[in-house]
Amino acid sequence: MQILVSGSSGLVGRALVSHMEAAGHEITPLVRPETSDTEGGIPWEPSSGEIDESQLEGFDAVVHLAGESINQRWTDAAKRRIRESRVQGTRLLAGALAELDDPPAVLLSASAVGYYGDRGDTWLEEDADPGDLFISEVCQRWEEESRAAAENGVRVVNLRTGIVLSDEGGALPQMLPPFRFGLGGRLGSGDQYMSWVTRDDVVGIVEHLIETESVEGPVNVCTPEPVTNNTFTDVLGSVLGRPTVLWVPAFGVRLMFGQMGEELLLASGRMRPAKLEATGYTWEYPELKPALEHVLNER
Repeated sequence: MQILVSGSSGLVGRALVSHMEAAGHEITPLVRPETSDTEGGIPWEPSSGEIDESQLEGFDAVVHLAGESINQRWTDAAKRRIRESRVQGTRLLAGALAELDDPPAVLLSASAVGYYGDRGDTWLEEDADPGDLFISEVCQRWEEESRAAAENGVRVVNLRTGIVLSDEGGALPQMLPPFRFGLGGRLGSGDQYMSWVTRDDVVGIVEHLIETESVEGPVNVCTPEPVTNNTFTDVLGSVLGRPTVLWVPAFGVRLMFGQMGEELLLASGRMRPAKLEATGYTWEYPELKPALEHVLNER
């Protein structure tokens, strides 16, 4: 299978490329001209709308993961980069796919649990309404731009991904230092839900969705067992063999992290992966403790 991947150097992209190449697929990255390694890739520049559509002909699948990191303080400039990198990049790619004579069968385009906003303990399946946070608005526009490809017969899937657990990037490595020193603890009330998934399962889910032709539209990419921040804190402390008696009040999270802390650390998103369950996906790590032991090699 010929697969085009944007964001191939990111946390999920690196693992996906490695896995799919090992499975015998041919991967071509979309690359920014200013990056150091562009050999074998197709250049594109989302900010200026530059892409050579002729080079996109003939791929079987496209996986679109590119976007500015959200793990930073959300200044006005950072929020603009976060929004524009997703909206402009998806508009350019999906628009180009919509013009092809030989388009791919499927476009898998990234999105996130932030689509739903702060929803307490409400179970959120794929038909749930969007939230009203900044990150919710970004995810809505991100998904809307991907739909242009469907006009050319491309099956479009939006990957509403939860917290990705990996020791190589994302949220977990930022949590570890205080926990390893016995200084970890709950954030805010601790009652907010965290929908999570290992990077291994994200890769498995992407492969599953490429192959499952009946699935389109939004898909919750998470395990069936979201946990509260209280539970996550206790389990992570247990895996590391460290106490978790400290507490960071909500105002402390806001002081340290600003709006990013409010929307990513204190907001509650209790996703249910209804479409994945309906199509028979089998999670490699469905439970939190074995997942953390695997990711942190603590067994």
